[in-house]
Amino acid sequence: MKNKIREFRKKLGVRQEDIAKAVGVTRQTINAIENQKYNPTLELAMRLAKLLNTKVEELFILDDL
Repeated sequence: MKNKIREFRKKLGVRQEDIAKAVGVTRQTINAIENQKYNPTLELAMRLAKLLNTKVEELFILDDL
């Protein structure tokens, strides 16, 4: 699964540390998600979308099935 977290985060001028603190994870988790090394839980994906003022389906893109 791909994501646009880095893109949305940079548009808002927010650091990984800030996002991590706001959603209750570590900066390393946000880094891993941004680098496609970790797929977040549904709850975390929803928290990230809400924080970044977007919809989950705009933030995360499923690979071709």
